Amino acid sequence: MGSNNIIILPGGDKGDMGSYQANSDLELVDLLKQDDRDAFAEIYRRHARRLTDFASSKLYSLNDARDLIQDLFAALWVDRIKIPVNTSLQSYLFASVRYKVIDKIRKNVTREEYAIIVQSLAMHTGHSPEKELEAKELKKIVDLAIAQLPPRTREIYKLSRDEHQTISEIATQLNLSDQTVKNQLTTAMKSLRETLERLSILLL
Repeated sequence: MGSNNIIILPGGDKGDMGSYQANSDLELVDLLKQDDRDAFAEIYRRHARRLTDFASSKLYSLNDARDLIQDLFAALWVDRIKIPVNTSLQSYLFASVRYKVIDKIRKNVTREEYAIIVQSLAMHTGHSPEKELEAKELKKIVDLAIAQLPPRTREIYKLSRDEHQTISEIATQLNLSDQTVKNQLTTAMKSLRETLERLSILLL
């Protein structure tokens, strides 16, 4: 296994880390910069679960959250020499997760996925009342953003999202060109992405 590859085990257990449990986070960072894999595993053990819970609460997907945290720790190992941590490793890790969550929301929301996201939020009953309220508020704000679209853009978007019509079907129904429909859908999705990006920052 090369120096830039590491396997992150579920739960963060790797070897005998008893001697590292008394070390501070900053001491572990110093050891990590010296390619100490046990120090890395101890950092993972201390922080991975809370980071995963945090990401899951924002993405509403435990699997997506786990993937995101795995990517985060993989990058932490690869970039270990230049980790800019001088005061708080926890703050650094949570800030990194925030950026990754925002980026994932911004990049991954498509017309098809939006319907799935909204449906999953509406059916979201496995969390606390506070989480359910947050999910409802998210749906409310996104729906408000759609309501504020220009009438024709909103109509085209709903035909696509709610009735699953193709671009050609929408164009025929509204007596528009295919390109006009495409342009209107692009406008709607751009507005939705911007709303979700702003919202994700507020929720974080």
